[in-house]
Amino acid sequence: MIEIAGKQVFTELSELVSPDHAALVLIDMQRDFLNPDGALGRLGVNLGMYPAMRPRLARLLHTAREAGVLVVHVQMTTLPGRASDSPAQLRFNLRIHAAARAGGPALCYAELGTPGHEFAEEFQPLPGEFVVPKWRSSAFFGTNLDLLLRSNGIQTVLVTGCTTEGCVESTARDALFSDYYVVVVEDCVASDDSRQHEASLLLMRHRFDLADSSEIAGLWLTEQLRRSADAS
Repeated sequence: MIEIAGKQVFTELSELVSPDHAALVLIDMQRDFLNPDGALGRLGVNLGMYPAMRPRLARLLHTAREAGVLVVHVQMTTLPGRASDSPAQLRFNLRIHAAARAGGPALCYAELGTPGHEFAEEFQPLPGEFVVPKWRSSAFFGTNLDLLLRSNGIQTVLVTGCTTEGCVESTARDALFSDYYVVVVEDCVASDDSRQHEASLLLMRHRFDLADSSEIAGLWLTEQLRRSADAS
């Protein structure tokens, strides 16, 4: 920690990810985006990055729960009949995965009440964990995420999930604009486009803290051991 203009600023990863004030935010770990039988998989979109990322994030989620870290599951949501999609949002929709659509209609994904809207099996929320529906790329825009974080004394947002260049980066930027420290868990984000994934990480590396899940988990376990020793 350093002091700038009389303000205490976290500088060490151990300070940033302390269970006392850090939240693990999982973005859009839903069937439509991850599973071969989901909306993107059925379209033929390349989901090749996800099989390696999913178990890493599942392990980090387990460690976060053991360490008492606040967990937030963000759930992309759309309404039937495209009721939640503006014309501008539909134009955005037409641009993503245009090659896979091959001139077909705008994508339908994460529709409320469908299996694709549900979380993938290993990312099912536990009782008491927050679930935040979102309607746009950023988990902060038009949601109660900021209220939940501030109400629980959170200072750092650990961003994970998909997709790196889309909802992950949008959420990371809005977290910083909302005055949270941001740690992007580099090996727990993924995309269906490796080039955009790498480009996004390049941009975020110069703006936020990036860290590996094993390093973060190690810090949480060390803190658990310290607290157990103090309590004995």
